[in-house]
Amino acid sequence: MRSRPTLAKIRPDHLDRRAFVYVRQSTFMQVREHPASTARQYDLVQRAADLGWTREAITVIDQDQGCSGASALGRDGFQYLIAEVGLGHAGAVLSLEASRLARSCSDWYRLLEICALTDTLVIDEDGVYDPGQYHDRLLLGILGTMSEAELHWLRQRLLGGKLEKAQHGQLRFRPPVGLTFDPTGRLGLDPDEEVRHAVSLVFTLFDQLGSALAVVKYFADHHLRFPTRLWGKTHDDELVWRPLSHPRVLAILHNPRYAGAYVYGRTQTRRRPLPGEAPCVKGRTRKVAPPDWSVVRHDAHPGYLTWEQFLRNQQRLDDNCTIDSADRRGAVREGTALLQGIVLCGRCGRRMSVRYYKDGTTPSYECNQLHSHHAGPTCQFVRGDGVDAGVAQLFLEALQPAQLEVALATLEDIEAQARQVDRQWQLRLERARYEAELARRRFLAVEPENRLVGRTLEREWNDKLAELDRLEREYASLPRLTARQVSTEERQRILALAGDLPTLWHAVTTTPAQRKQLLRFLVQDVTLTKQLRTITIAVRWQTHACSTVEVARPRRSCDARRTDPAVVARVRALAGHHTDPQIATILNEEGLTPGMSRAFTAGKVQWIRYAYDIASGCPAAPGACAGGQRGDGRYSVQAAAGLLNVNISTVVAWCKAGRLDGVQAAPHGPWWVRLTPESIAELRKPMRRRWRKRSSK
Repeated sequence: MRSRPTLAKIRPDHLDRRAFVYVRQSTFMQVREHPASTARQYDLVQRAADLGWTREAITVIDQDQGCSGASALGRDGFQYLIAEVGLGHAGAVLSLEASRLARSCSDWYRLLEICALTDTLVIDEDGVYDPGQYHDRLLLGILGTMSEAELHWLRQRLLGGKLEKAQHGQLRFRPPVGLTFDPTGRLGLDPDEEVRHAVSLVFTLFDQLGSALAVVKYFADHHLRFPTRLWGKTHDDELVWRPLSHPRVLAILHNPRYAGAYVYGRTQTRRRPLPGEAPCVKGRTRKVAPPDWSVVRHDAHPGYLTWEQFLRNQQRLDDNCTIDSADRRGAVREGTALLQGIVLCGRCGRRMSVRYYKDGTTPSYECNQLHSHHAGPTCQFVRGDGVDAGVAQLFLEALQPAQLEVALATLEDIEAQARQVDRQWQLRLERARYEAELARRRFLAVEPENRLVGRTLEREWNDKLAELDRLEREYASLPRLTARQVSTEERQRILALAGDLPTLWHAVTTTPAQRKQLLRFLVQDVTLTKQLRTITIAVRWQTHACSTVEVARPRRSCDARRTDPAVVARVRALAGHHTDPQIATILNEEGLTPGMSRAFTAGKVQWIRYAYDIASGCPAAPGACAGGQRGDGRYSVQAAAGLLNVNISTVVAWCKAGRLDGVQAAPHGPWWVRLTPESIAELRKPMRRRWRKRSSK
């Protein structure tokens, strides 16, 4: 029976408006596992009807099922309720308790304020409250405060219990693939041999290849799969084999449980949003650095690697990151630049980047961070082929005493890698044969007359046999090198080749990525400083010892096009007694070359003389020879005619007839005559005959 104060608060104007029943539970698991609570909230419809509202005037708001009440963000039903109350459409708001409407005091008091302004009642299982009355509003405020305080107490108790159990290593988490709980509750290695071998192969390959993406590529090249254990009631502990992905490899390498450590506090939730950041109901989770982990218990259970190996993997993964704001070496790439990621500027200390010339193979190391980030000048850039050769020479000299150990380690890596891949395939085939045999036994166990079940089991048996046949054919198509160890002959050949490490280093089959990986095993970083004529290379080894070497700076493009000073000196020496064509012939015979072409010509010799102000003792034009006699002893036609007391035409005729030794560089060009005392005595006239001009009359 309803009390009189309760009935007195419900007036006809309240009944003329709608009654809103708000239904909410915090998680979908609560909705699924606790239907009784949901039923109690829906029963409020009957309570509203008992209080006088008609069925048509009652609205149920239940679209916030599975949403947390910690904030109004993301709760469309609550936002709709606030809007209806603010518009004056609501006569009453019904909820099971205050915490169903809001867990936050700010949201709760906002609802009460709007209800008081619009004269809307708040009703629960215990009574009817009018927020416009002082005592009711005080009571509702206390209920909201107690609801928020209750949530705080529950959270603190739960977090305290979790931390206490974590301190003793008793707080259980879902184990990663490769680790399982035994019947006694202790964490250990997965009893499935194929699963254990697949997890071990990931760590072994990362230790050899040095990159998570390289591990993914290796799995894809060899058609290997990686296991996943499903979690949940319907598929709990079910094993599924899928291709390995890059995020999966990173998750495995970053997980400390594979190192046998029990860790709590790897993540931290931040509930307060940053400036300009949208608020989030559950907060934002971020990773915590390993030194800041709350609980770390070493050797808590068996693992796949040691803690030292885990830390080394973390350092390698951190070095592989390519973040602009971080100074990291980065992963080894396929380019020809040997010092990619490990070269530093000797002037400012920044890490230098790599560029390639148009040929795509010649690297250039540039310190351009100041230019790209702050529009400043480029600090320095160095052509990389000479620098790479100098560093490689230092590396090979340092590695000479350990050649035998390198050869043996290479053999062990090849054999171990081949055994691991072959073993993984053998385990995969063994599982396929077991599943086919299991399907056969299930089919044979069915009565022959029961064809309804027999047809299904027969189809499953055929599918398993087809899968087994496919795997066997795929395994047979793989290269045999991945399925056997190194033979004795191959061992001897590898040992002989490793004895000459420079040959192995410069071999065509050795990829640039392999050279870089070998170099990083010994070299921490390389600092380059460009001098006037040399480049100073400072190599810091992994032992923090330093070695310094200088290499000559490559010639500039203008210097490469400029004629060699030795050639200019040779032209200067020959110019006094030889013509330009003669000089070109002599230079070509001596094997000298100009700056821009393969052979000398008379025009090129003439240009060199002009550029370097070299006077010719044997000019082609008679006007350039003031005395009329060249350096090689030949006379011009005018000078020869004067010595022989003849006309110029007579000298030319004698040259053409062969009576005089004359040369002509080009048709219709000037003649140069060689005169000897005998020829002068023979051909000289006593006096020159002068021709008289004929009169025109």
